[in-house]
Amino acid sequence: MAKELNEDICKEKVFEHIYNKYAQDLQSFLFYKYGDKSNPNDLTQDAFIKLWDNCKSVSLSKAKSFLYKVANNMALNVIKHEKVILKYKQEHKNNYTNESPEFLLEENQFLEQYKRVLENLKEEQRVAFLLSKVEGKKHREIAEILGVSQKVVEYRIYTAFSTLKDELEGFKIK
Repeated sequence: MAKELNEDICKEKVFEHIYNKYAQDLQSFLFYKYGDKSNPNDLTQDAFIKLWDNCKSVSLSKAKSFLYKVANNMALNVIKHEKVILKYKQEHKNNYTNESPEFLLEENQFLEQYKRVLENLKEEQRVAFLLSKVEGKKHREIAEILGVSQKVVEYRIYTAFSTLKDELEGFKIK
């Protein structure tokens, strides 16, 4: 059939033959190589459009390699563009807030004070408190981890609360 079609891929019948012969394989190639996010169907169509636009300069024997090269380059460009977008998003994360500067300053000061008070707690109080409130462990689990009774854990957490409450103005925790 290729002999009947001659070399001129600008003819409709020849182009249709090329499309029918390579479109599905090219789409599968793009899907397997780059996944569904690169939209292999659209890239395949775009590659054939480029082939049609360049039909006078591409011979029938080079059509397949032209299609694969063009589609591969387009997929790489899509990936490159996505990387640029991702990099931009990472560099320009929300650099703004709805909070007033005074609130942000007070929040930072409170956090610094909170850290200082936590550092000044006895180690066993701090460990029990952080296991309970940060990691969400139950008193029974903390007792097993620390090798003490549940009552001892409850006392350590209670004394940590008392110290935090005394040292920090407006300290409330659940």
